[in-house]
Amino acid sequence: MMQAIVYFVTLPFIYILAWLPFSVLYVISDLLFIVLYYVVRYRRKTVNRNLQKSFPDKNAKEIKLIEIKFYRYLCDLLLETLKTLVISKNTLLKRCQLDNQALSLMQQYFNEQKSVLIVLGHYGNWEWAGNTFSLLCKQPLYVLYHPIKNKYFNKLIYNMRTRFGVRLIPMKDAYKEMIKCRNEINATAFIADQTPPPENAYWTKFLNQDTPVYWGTELIAKKLNLPVLYFKVKRMRRGYYTIYAEELIKEPAQTHAGQISELHIRKLEMDIQECPEIWLWSHKRWKHTKPN
Repeated sequence: MMQAIVYFVTLPFIYILAWLPFSVLYVISDLLFIVLYYVVRYRRKTVNRNLQKSFPDKNAKEIKLIEIKFYRYLCDLLLETLKTLVISKNTLLKRCQLDNQALSLMQQYFNEQKSVLIVLGHYGNWEWAGNTFSLLCKQPLYVLYHPIKNKYFNKLIYNMRTRFGVRLIPMKDAYKEMIKCRNEINATAFIADQTPPPENAYWTKFLNQDTPVYWGTELIAKKLNLPVLYFKVKRMRRGYYTIYAEELIKEPAQTHAGQISELHIRKLEMDIQECPEIWLWSHKRWKHTKPN
């Protein structure tokens, strides 16, 4: 009952925000930053700790600058995500584009009648990226996701993410659903910087810290022998993005344990070091300790 009350009370405000023009939305984002950063202090300790450990060679002033830039971007990302509820196809494609090389790569795999596995991180606007892919590429796009507990908000987010053709797969059903679609030429996207249980993870050094990585991305790629591509969602300026693609492995079945995981985690690490403020630093990425 409480889930329904919260949902129906907040829904009108969500749509009011979503229908606002971008110029007004970014003014609200600037105000939201002040509230989130200075008043609520949302996960300030987590963000600061993550940044200090990830960039031990940076001084306190440099860390503070990245921290502030991150919170400003987090507010933009939140409102841009809400905008996805009502954004038009033309506006989306104007603001989030697929690089020509990425388009050519996807067309090449479609011509070869090969499905692919896409790996990306919580970097840039990953929500817009999926919708842009679905509008521009011939392959159906499946995206793994974690359903949220509030069934009303879960349905809202599900509808938002699938507006332009993206198909969602609960993460726990990933392999089973991909097997069902083996005869279809498609693309499946894994957001691979989430935190798995430590005892069942591949461990590596990432941003100067022991970090667990889901084995699932690598194991599924090897079992189905799907080419693995890395996608980068680069922020060009406020509210505008370009998606780049790079082929990591063409024949995953031939790789050794950990090879695919190392390849995509190193790519993400390089992107974060290049532009750290657009990665999700508020995520408790390092909450687990590496087992002995």
